[in-house]
Amino acid sequence: MKKRLTALITAVALIFTGCAGEGADSSSGASSVPETSVTSTLNSSSQPESSAPETVNSSTESSAPETVNSSTESSAPQTEGSTTTEESSMPETEATKPSTTTATTTATSTTKVTTTTKATTTTKATTTTKVTTTTKATTTKPKPSPAPSDDSWKYEIITATEMAQKMGLGLNLGNTMEAYEAKNCEKITFEWIPIVGSNQPTDYEQCWGANITTQKIIDGMKSEGFNTVRIPVFWGNMMKNDGTYTINKEYLARVKEIVDYCEKAGVYSVINIHHFDEFIIRRNNLEDCEKIFTNLWTQIAEYFADYPYTVVFEGFNEYLGGSQFDKSGNLKDQTDANAYKMTNTLNQAFVDAVRNTGGYNAQRVLIVSGYWTNIDKTTSSKFVMPEDMVNDRLMVSVHYVDNAMYWSNKIGSDEWLKYIDNQCDKLKEAFLDEGIPVFMGETTANYPKNNMVKNSKYTSSECLSIVLEKLTDLGIVPVIWDTWDKRNTQNSSSFYNRNTYKIADSANRAVIRKFADILSKKAQ
Repeated sequence: MKKRLTALITAVALIFTGCAGEGADSSSGASSVPETSVTSTLNSSSQPESSAPETVNSSTESSAPETVNSSTESSAPQTEGSTTTEESSMPETEATKPSTTTATTTATSTTKVTTTTKATTTTKATTTTKVTTTTKATTTKPKPSPAPSDDSWKYEIITATEMAQKMGLGLNLGNTMEAYEAKNCEKITFEWIPIVGSNQPTDYEQCWGANITTQKIIDGMKSEGFNTVRIPVFWGNMMKNDGTYTINKEYLARVKEIVDYCEKAGVYSVINIHHFDEFIIRRNNLEDCEKIFTNLWTQIAEYFADYPYTVVFEGFNEYLGGSQFDKSGNLKDQTDANAYKMTNTLNQAFVDAVRNTGGYNAQRVLIVSGYWTNIDKTTSSKFVMPEDMVNDRLMVSVHYVDNAMYWSNKIGSDEWLKYIDNQCDKLKEAFLDEGIPVFMGETTANYPKNNMVKNSKYTSSECLSIVLEKLTDLGIVPVIWDTWDKRNTQNSSSFYNRNTYKIADSANRAVIRKFADILSKKAQ
């Protein structure tokens, strides 16, 4: 009997050992699928099609749109005050946590799971590619704070499509929070952001000539008919050069003050990474760029996680796919393939970083940036909208619907009109017809005579009216690019006067009021 009992125990032990051996990988979190990489080093010496960036005052951005070759549409980003910095080692940041499949598998990898096979066991997935099926988020994220009773409407979930209808006309708070000491910024020797004045947020805010932003300035924008204020931000100001890319708390607080002005005025606010994107992209490979921007957007999103849905995040400005420094310290264009890969990868990193912070960010409307925000390049099938864990929360940003005509001095011509229609048709086919709203983050404010065709039958304000009509008829959100320089007593190129809190030109004021009223009625 003992022998039979011993044999039985031995057999059971062998069976148990065999089963345990089959599950060894899952118990340790290992996957039989190898980890894939999307972070190959960019070929910075490659040459894409020719480009001509905007010519800018050495320290300030112009209120004019980006420059282009006179015979072609802009294929280059606007160099509004770009910078360069030394390569630094980036700290590892917590990667994006995945959602799980509808099966019982628990995803614990730090990125999204790509397999579409339903799991019937409880093994852990550790692949790093993207989900292609409907997913459920199971990671623990902070829950939104209760909405204040007096502003509860701001905390009601809103889709990107609905928001595009409510944003109305927008105005940029240009050359303000994105200003920085930009002298020699195009050179590899520009290693870090110089300190301005006493190194306080308002020192940078004013270093390109802007007034210190006040509640009255934002209130005036609202009174003049604008329902959205875009706040470009250079997050590198006051940042320590220690490789961690930690945003300065005082600078964050100053941006918050301006966002609070917008909240009080009752306008949508849009904050982005402006110029600092080119600072980073120019000297880092794609893998490091992805880590850095994930880090930056995690900090920004966590800071504003409890803000209502009237606060919108825009991932970047104009530099996705832009040129990079080669080993000799010269800026070289990326290949087209690498540029699109960078654009798509960094847009996805932006969306994932924001969503993973939870709170109201889990549902917040986000704006992803086009390749150079160029309409031709962004409407290409090679541009891919990021995956998102919620539906209809993404817009796409492009700039200047008539850019090529501006710089070839053809504004007001029949060719100009046809060109605008062609650009709008591309946006409609690529995005609007697919249910993706378009955010025209920068559009021309004033049309100088030098940029208009000779004997044009249109005035500058009439050209503005034509552009706004074509954009708003399609549901595109137009945001006028505008700057202010208190050192310039004329400020002839400024659209909105930050001293009087009025649109500077009476004809322009009439145009804005006309479209503000039309869009307000549509939004009701």
